[in-house]
Amino acid sequence: MPQGSSQPARPHRVAVIVDEGTNPFEVGVATELFGLPRPELGLPGPLYEVTLCTPTPEVRMNHGFFRLTGVPGLDAVDDADTLVVPGRPDNVVPRMAPVLDAIRRTHARGARVVSFCTGSFALAEAGLLDGRRATTHWMWADAFRDLHPAVLLEPDVLFVDEGDVLTAAGSAAALDLGLHLVRRDHGAEIANAVSRRLVFAAHRDGGQRQFVERPVPDVRDESLGPLLAWAQERLAEPLTVAGLAARAAVSPATLHRRFRAQLGTTPLAWLTGERVALACRLIERGEERLDVVAARSGLGTAANLRARLRRETGLSPSAYRRRFGTAAGEALVS
Repeated sequence: MPQGSSQPARPHRVAVIVDEGTNPFEVGVATELFGLPRPELGLPGPLYEVTLCTPTPEVRMNHGFFRLTGVPGLDAVDDADTLVVPGRPDNVVPRMAPVLDAIRRTHARGARVVSFCTGSFALAEAGLLDGRRATTHWMWADAFRDLHPAVLLEPDVLFVDEGDVLTAAGSAAALDLGLHLVRRDHGAEIANAVSRRLVFAAHRDGGQRQFVERPVPDVRDESLGPLLAWAQERLAEPLTVAGLAARAAVSPATLHRRFRAQLGTTPLAWLTGERVALACRLIERGEERLDVVAARSGLGTAANLRARLRRETGLSPSAYRRRFGTAAGEALVS
């Protein structure tokens, strides 16, 4: 499958299986992320090519909101580089045999298979998740465990990336996983541009909690927004959790509680993630000196940069530069 920021001979092909009772939101996420043209990127062609496909000529969507007709059948999955399986509410009802067969043969030939929300039930039913880590919507976690005990379910995360098989939790987490795929395929710079078009957070790590309780605050100034914006402008500086807490005029313990409640992560993990994202953008834009990238992103040393980048992306700085550091970055900053 095509990788990197240089445009392939053809776009990366994404097929979306729309089964009986599928949730329209997750279908919309797939078409919004992968199907819309992105002229603002200034690239010579589209990033993806999306095809909806159905097991029958007419499919009734969840709650009968509308019916989908006039799209290809399941043979369309045979040309896909990535297959997306959205969720549906009747998860204990077995999937149609043709749907399960389409999922299995797509995976068997080496394509990437992705589920949104309770689409993970279909992947598990097809046998793709046995012995693997996966997630699903927290409300269905117990039912999932009962039906698929061989799956290593992680019910408290936004998404799980197992390389060739990826699963997202709730419907909104489908956006997180979709942007993660864009970042994996085309780099942080393009993923950030797509997230801006969506007016959505550029990066929420898959390990963040999927169910974040947000009690109504007693005062209006507990939002982390101003603090996050202030810190993002100063990533090269020696920021610490204690320093962030002082800026917010709270104790470190209170700051930890607010980060957990509002972002589902810790201040240090958020700060590290922002610094790695900045390092990726600097590499994509052509900065080749690792010590400069490390200093400007706040990661300190080239050794720390290498370790953090490999942990976040699975790539060394040189491999990341080869994959993402040419046409895409130049187009976006020109």
